[in-house]
Amino acid sequence: MLITFKSSASADVLMFGEIAARLLEVLGKDPADPRGIVTVEQLPTAIDQLKTAIAAEKARMAPDTAATEEAAREAGQTGIAAPVSLAQRAWPLLDLLERALISKVPVVWGV
Repeated sequence: MLITFKSSASADVLMFGEIAARLLEVLGKDPADPRGIVTVEQLPTAIDQLKTAIAAEKARMAPDTAATEEAAREAGQTGIAAPVSLAQRAWPLLDLLERALISKVPVVWGV
């Protein structure tokens, strides 16, 4: 399943359902709702929540970086097969939210 986040402030952001649901939870939204909105008033909080989740994941992963990289190499998970972090997956949505805040327009999905 794909979820498309839309705003007149920028291009659409498409995400697979699983990661989109995770990010919607971070934003305080119900991932089970097929449609939703981040209003202009909610954008600052949503941006802060997403940045906090990204920072928390980076902090959690930082101490194990060398060990994780070695384990990934041994498992053949390098290059294109490397796992994608929350920060990498969340960046397009974070950018959309920030652009929407600047333009003072909402972000919607499922419409």
